[in-house]
Amino acid sequence: MTDSPTFHETAGVNGRFRIGWLGFHVEGLPTLEAVLASGYPLKAVITLHDEERNRRSGGMDYGPICERFGTPVYKIRNINDQSSIELLASLNLDFLFVIGWSQIVKREALSSVRIGMIGAHASMLPKNKGSAPINWALIKGDTEAGNTLLWLDEGVDAGRIIDQMPIPISEFDTCATVYGKVAASNREMILKLIPRLLSGEVPGAPQPVLYEQILPRRRPADGLIEWPRKGAEIYNFIRALTRPYPGAFTFLDGKRWTVWQAARLPLANLLTSQVGEIIGPVISPLEEACGLLVGCGAGAIILLEIESEGGELLNGKDLANLPWLGKVFSNA
Repeated sequence: MTDSPTFHETAGVNGRFRIGWLGFHVEGLPTLEAVLASGYPLKAVITLHDEERNRRSGGMDYGPICERFGTPVYKIRNINDQSSIELLASLNLDFLFVIGWSQIVKREALSSVRIGMIGAHASMLPKNKGSAPINWALIKGDTEAGNTLLWLDEGVDAGRIIDQMPIPISEFDTCATVYGKVAASNREMILKLIPRLLSGEVPGAPQPVLYEQILPRRRPADGLIEWPRKGAEIYNFIRALTRPYPGAFTFLDGKRWTVWQAARLPLANLLTSQVGEIIGPVISPLEEACGLLVGCGAGAIILLEIESEGGELLNGKDLANLPWLGKVFSNA
């Protein structure tokens, strides 16, 4: 007895539909594994070439899991290349799940799948269309994000909505923990959807009209910390860009430092210091609570884990014991 039907238990559809998977990001791996483990046979998994994947934040090798389930893997450089379109045509797919994929799929590739491509966007569409919705939600201090399963079309996150799940964001979340919630919602919605697809349903409803600016793409260079901002804003910025993303960064004595972890203080203007100035060490018997107190435009934050451009990782007592009192982080 199982909680959900396997492919072979779905009435009257054996062999009728051919399903594929396109992805490379860690976000999509739990769902892919769940789909394979549930007995739904994927015709193929398409992913990025290793060198392409290694240049992208959050990239994951899908090879081992596909090998475990005996699923063919095809590596491509761009889904819109002619060779990729020919691959899709040769696979003769009815559906293609596009989960954890950063390239926009253009018309010719979209039309290479018979019924359609199904993607996920980490917001409650039509809100927050565009790039890096979770990172932007954290930067803005939002308390809720979401995830939408939709049919892909030529518009930016504009296709028909299949399913949606709201996702709460707490002050303790980072981009990694929120994307963990997104991955769990992908799993839940897709496992619920596949039996409907296999029974011949093609669910979906047009999106409501919302006149809102599309979120811009974020690049590693956009991670520069602006110390004149409020401490709460800087805290949100750091947790929005931490691992598996390139991280927020600053400079000290001409050397670049990435800030991986920080803590926010409930202070407004109770501290007087130059913005970016190291006010002093934070000392605690708890190793993970030690760090450096740094002044901001309003209040201060505690740096808990930083890394130099040369790969020197500092946290705990090593960070608190640095002789940096009075030094100032800057933009260069």
